[in-house]
Amino acid sequence: MNTGITIAICVAAVLILSFVGGQMIARMLRKSEREKTEQMLQEAKEKAKVIELEARDTALKIKQDSESEISRRRNELSHEDERLQKRRAELDTRIERLEQREAQVNKRQSSVDRRANEIEKLYSDQMEKLQEVSHMTVEEAKQELLNEVEKEARADMARIVRQIEAEARQEGDKRARELITETIQRVASDQVAQVTTSTVSLPNEEMKGRIVGRNGRNIRAFEQAAGVDVIVDDTPEAVTISCFDPTRREIARRSLERLISDGRIHPAHIEKILAEEEKEVQRVIEQAGEQAAFDAGVAGLPLDVLRMLGRLKFRTSYGQNQLTHAVETAMISGLLAVEIGADTEVAKAAGLLHDIGKAMDHNTEGTHAVIGAEFCRRYRVNPAVINAIESHHHETEQQSLEAVIVESADAISGARPGARRENLEQYVKRLRALEEMAHSYKGVSQAYAIQAGREVRIIVKPETVDDFESTRMAREIAKNIEETMQYPGQIKVTVIREMRAVEFAK
Repeated sequence: MNTGITIAICVAAVLILSFVGGQMIARMLRKSEREKTEQMLQEAKEKAKVIELEARDTALKIKQDSESEISRRRNELSHEDERLQKRRAELDTRIERLEQREAQVNKRQSSVDRRANEIEKLYSDQMEKLQEVSHMTVEEAKQELLNEVEKEARADMARIVRQIEAEARQEGDKRARELITETIQRVASDQVAQVTTSTVSLPNEEMKGRIVGRNGRNIRAFEQAAGVDVIVDDTPEAVTISCFDPTRREIARRSLERLISDGRIHPAHIEKILAEEEKEVQRVIEQAGEQAAFDAGVAGLPLDVLRMLGRLKFRTSYGQNQLTHAVETAMISGLLAVEIGADTEVAKAAGLLHDIGKAMDHNTEGTHAVIGAEFCRRYRVNPAVINAIESHHHETEQQSLEAVIVESADAISGARPGARRENLEQYVKRLRALEEMAHSYKGVSQAYAIQAGREVRIIVKPETVDDFESTRMAREIAKNIEETMQYPGQIKVTVIREMRAVEFAK
């Protein structure tokens, strides 16, 4: 029992010691924590003091900067105020001066008004006296003056127009002679030789002596019978036949070639051969006319008309064979007529016959269009065809759509590049030169070279160029073209001035 008590006492003692030890340890822990807390508080207080000192320094610096800025602003405001005071004083001075000037101006204006009233009164009195003296009112006097000025202006204008026309006519005649002379000098040796001569080849040089004959009797007989000139020059193994009539020249060429191949050259045989070849050439002409009509698709033409048409086989214009040109014009006319719904037969017939006047000799007077129309009229050709022939160069009024078609087809066939003696480069260059020349004049808006360079249409600005200036411009451009360019036929210069007023209803 004592042992149990002892154990209980020991246990109790242990428990008491444990409790007491725990209490001591807790006190020690609380004391350590308290010391740490106090240390942290102390450090926080020290930091707070440092922060407070830094804040005070910053606030002091900000305060000093603010005071400095305020002082500077005050100085600036003080200077600005002084400047405004000075400007106010200057403005007051200026206002006083302006008021003084206004007073002076008012005084002068009163004086001027008084003088103006006096002048107006004097003018009225003078006008009344003039009207009394002249027995005319102001309106009547104005009308009389305008009438006199108009008469003088019309007289001066008529005199100037007559003078300009006379000068233009004189200058035109002079310039035309110069152009013709220059043209003959520049192109006669080449162009005339190409269209008026034919060359006949010889087997040897001895044949020239046989052609000439004893004392020249053979060549004289040949020239008289054929109506040509035979040129025997230094050209080796060739002679030249010259004649303006292409048909006679062709007969002579064929006859001379036949005489050379036959070898019998004397006056009697020459006449026989020429007569035979003339019949043969007439047959060739008739066949050429019939073939041309067949190729163009034109039927029902009289035989004499076909014969005259066939003569174009030996006629050229700027190197273009006229019979080929006629057939081509007929085909183009037919195609155009089909496209626009015109009479195809009339268009083709007129296109085929439009240059038939060129087949007639020089004994027939008139232009080829007029004499061709007269020839067809004698053989009762369709009147619409006759009008197209006669008007394809605007020598008479065009009365049908087919006439316009033939004119267009003629221009297309004759002026296309390659048809005549003008290559593509020269053709394009000439058209471009025409347009550039037109654009070089002041007030030109647009310029177009049309109808293969036979016409220049110029559109001018209506606000820059008036009607009289348009007429003068057309004359100057035409004169400039004559002086600076080379071209076949003639070039029509058309100046168009159009005023358009456009508004929009909103």
